[in-house]
Amino acid sequence: MWSCDRRRFLGLLAVVPLAGCGFTPAYAPGGGASASARPLLNAVEVAAPQTRAEYLLTRHLEDRLGRTSNPVFLLDYTLFIDQESIAITANNITRRFNLTGQASYRLTTPTGAVLSEGVVENFTGYSATGTTVATRAARDAAEARLTTILGDAIVTRLIAAAPNLPSAQSPAAPRP
Repeated sequence: MWSCDRRRFLGLLAVVPLAGCGFTPAYAPGGGASASARPLLNAVEVAAPQTRAEYLLTRHLEDRLGRTSNPVFLLDYTLFIDQESIAITANNITRRFNLTGQASYRLTTPTGAVLSEGVVENFTGYSATGTTVATRAARDAAEARLTTILGDAIVTRLIAAAPNLPSAQSPAAPRP
């Protein structure tokens, strides 16, 4: 009985410093990120994909930002994914690969004014210890993970830039 009370007390004690610093969950309704991201939600048209990896990136960006039929902003990107061997046996057989990815992005208005741009980079790995089919499936899964990571990094940077973006009501007038 005493240990149960102690857990509650320790739980409340852990929450008090967070409440004192103004902590709010970032993605909760009315939270910090949702308020900052509001100009981006359902207002960004992502460039059409040309490859499987670009499709995965576009799908993730649209999941995070929403699809729009009336774009206020246009998001263009260039995706580059490279594969490197990192674990090679004495028989010259590669057992592990790294996929490194780089995505440069540019958020513009429909008139072409650049609002935000940057480059994000990351990597992920996969093993090639099974059959050819298993290795291909592992590579596809690693590619999906990498595009998710890059997409999240792009969205994070766009949310950070969102307070300086023009609102959806007046797309031609940027904020000071």
